[in-house]
Amino acid sequence: MIALAPSLLFTSCKDRNKSAAAGALKYTCPMHPQILKDKPGNCPICGMELVPVTSAGGKNELTLSESQIQLANIRTIEIAAGGFNTSKTLNGRLVTNTKLTDVISSRYAGRIEKLYVKETGVPVTKGQVLFQIYSEEMQTLQQDYLLQQKQVSAFPGEKIYATLRDAARNKLRLYGYSDAQIAALSKSGTHPPLVSVRAPSSGIVNEISVSEGQYISEGSPVLTLENFSQLWVEADVYPEEAGEVKAGQSVKVRINGFPEEQTVRLDFISPQLDPSGQILKVRAPITNNGSYQAGMQATVLLSSAKIKSGIALPLDAVIRDGKGAQVWVKTGKNTFASRMVTTGAEDDSKIMISSGLEGVREVVVSGGYLLSSEYILKKGSDPMAGHNH
Repeated sequence: MIALAPSLLFTSCKDRNKSAAAGALKYTCPMHPQILKDKPGNCPICGMELVPVTSAGGKNELTLSESQIQLANIRTIEIAAGGFNTSKTLNGRLVTNTKLTDVISSRYAGRIEKLYVKETGVPVTKGQVLFQIYSEEMQTLQQDYLLQQKQVSAFPGEKIYATLRDAARNKLRLYGYSDAQIAALSKSGTHPPLVSVRAPSSGIVNEISVSEGQYISEGSPVLTLENFSQLWVEADVYPEEAGEVKAGQSVKVRINGFPEEQTVRLDFISPQLDPSGQILKVRAPITNNGSYQAGMQATVLLSSAKIKSGIALPLDAVIRDGKGAQVWVKTGKNTFASRMVTTGAEDDSKIMISSGLEGVREVVVSGGYLLSSEYILKKGSDPMAGHNH
C-alpha cells in the first residue's frame, strides 16, 4: 500500500494539471481582442463567434473560423503557369484633335450685319447659316453674274457670253457660293444686299472672333468649330522609355471613370522633349463614344515585355514592406501560412512571381492584409519574422 501511494499521487496531480489546462483555455473576439471569456460564445460588442486564443495554427500558420473567413472576405485562387504581357503605365489626357478643327474666315471684306451664333459651346450642323455680311465686292460679283446671264438670254448664239457667264459663276463659287445659292440668284434675277455664310461642316463652336456691326477684312477669322467625334489621347514618356515607343505601335487606353478599354495606335511622337517637364509627348487618335471630353485624364498601357510561361498573381495578393514581399497561401481547411516570394515584372493589375510558391496550390488574393493583422494579434510577432530575408 505504501509503495502505491506515490504512483496514485502522481496520477492525481496529472489529472489536476489537465483540468487546470482545460480551464485556462480562453476565448476571444477576432475584432475585439480585449474580450476574453472562459467558455465559447458570442462577442458582446459585435456579436461575432468567439475563437480559442490558442487556435492560431502551427508555426507561421493561422487558423480561422468560417465566420472570420467570410467577414474578412478572404478569397483564394489556384495558381498555374501561363503567359504574361508586362506593360508600363503612362499618364495621359484627352486633347482636341486639331486636324478636325475648322476655322471659318471671311473670303471678302465687309460688315457683319447679323451673327446667328453668339456663344461658344453650342453645336452647329453643316449648312447652317452662321452670319450675314454686307460686302460691296460680293455685290459687284453678283451683279456681274446676272448681267452675263441676261447677255446669254439676249444672244443665245454667241458663245462668248456663255463663257463669260460661266466665268462669273466660277468666281462666285471661289468666294464660297454654293450651287443652291447661285441657282436662287439666277431664279430671282436680283442680288440680295446681304450674303449668308453657312457652316462647311458640323461641330461645336469653340471661339467667336467678331461681333455684329464689325468691319472685317478679307481672310479675317470669324468662328472656330471643333469636331469631338474623334479626340487625341496624349501621354507622357520619360527619356529612358523613349526607345520603347514608335509610330504605329498599339497601346491600350483607359479613360478615368469609364470601364471600357480601347486599343489605339500611336501616330505621333514629339521630336523633342518638353523643356518644362523633361518628358516626351506621344499621341494617338481615339474614337469618342459621345461621353469623352477634352481634358479628361487617361491611363495609357505601353507593352514592354512578353513572358511565355510564369506565375502571375493580382497585385493585391502580394504584401510588400521593407523586409520584402510575401503572400498568404492555403495550407489546409481554414488554415493559412505566409510565404516569402521573389517578384518580377508587373503591370497595373498583375505581378510575376519568380520563386517562393513551389508546391503551393492555392494563394490568397483578397484579405491578405487582414490575415497579417490577425497573425500579429494572435502570435504577437510579424509573420515575416521567421523567414530568411
